Amino acid sequence: MTDWGYPDFDEHEGVHLFTDPASGLQAVIAVHSTALGPAAGGVRFWHYADPGAAITDALRLSRGMSYKNAMADLPMGGGKGVVLAAKPGDVITTAQLEAFGDAVESLGGRYVTAEDVGMSEERMKVIATRTRHVSGLPVASGSAGGDPGPFTARGIYLGVKAAAKRALGADGMKDVHVAIQGVGSVGGGLARLLARDGARLTIADVDAGKAAALADELGAETVAAEAVLGTPCDIVSPNALGAILDERTISALDCKAVAGGANNQLATREDGARVDARGILYAPDYVINAGGIINVGLEYLGQGDRAEVDARIARIPDRLVQVWDEAARSGEPVSEVADRIARGLIGRA
Repeated sequence: MTDWGYPDFDEHEGVHLFTDPASGLQAVIAVHSTALGPAAGGVRFWHYADPGAAITDALRLSRGMSYKNAMADLPMGGGKGVVLAAKPGDVITTAQLEAFGDAVESLGGRYVTAEDVGMSEERMKVIATRTRHVSGLPVASGSAGGDPGPFTARGIYLGVKAAAKRALGADGMKDVHVAIQGVGSVGGGLARLLARDGARLTIADVDAGKAAALADELGAETVAAEAVLGTPCDIVSPNALGAILDERTISALDCKAVAGGANNQLATREDGARVDARGILYAPDYVINAGGIINVGLEYLGQGDRAEVDARIARIPDRLVQVWDEAARSGEPVSEVADRIARGLIGRA
């Protein structure tokens, strides 16, 4: 079967390209699988070097969403939307949000969108004026839904604690040294939860001012964004963009575990084996960062309230332990084991 010139094409059910001259919208919606239900995954607004890079990102992210939703026991498939920014620093317009809503609607419910990088609850509200296939909208207190960021952070926090127990034998996070890459909604939320537990934090962000302000708040240290992955520490937690674990950065890791929320952290499939060969415990990103999609997925499905969301997020460490135990038994890299389990759940074993 052809990969259409994109090695990350993985028998995707559809890759849809949208252009709206009136608003200037250029967007990609990739539907990886609807075997378990509608393809759910957020939309990001980002500048790419070329359109091909945007398509590759959508392909990788949508596949990750299939795996994430399956591993979180959600009756949803995997999809992802990408809206291309013309240049760095651009702000998406209301007209572009409306046009993207029309694009989502044209797929007839096969794809359900929500917040991702460059989006917000307010922007979801605009998209929702053009399609009902959207979640992450403001909700009443106690209900599932709303900004997925804090829920993602909560799941990662629980996963980091599980990694600390597995790799370090630590029963808590006091004095455990965590180096956090990216302190936006998710990474910043994670840092605050870990600081509350007495963890020692080193943080970094491409926005050095943001990192410095959070460090002052939490009593953390800062390092340059390009240096954080090589920081001597107990756990490295990537919470920015993906493809940051490659042959060069893996060789520079000085930690016992990698556990963070960035999507598609491994630049290539082979990099999972490289992490394993270094004796570093890896928490598969699509397992540890499922809190946000659990929240907005249950919102869209109408299946539960905030208590149900919290209960499902609390099971994230159990899924990590399942993967780690199977990897220990089989001798395979953690990343390969997780992929195999996820593919089996969606019927692609």
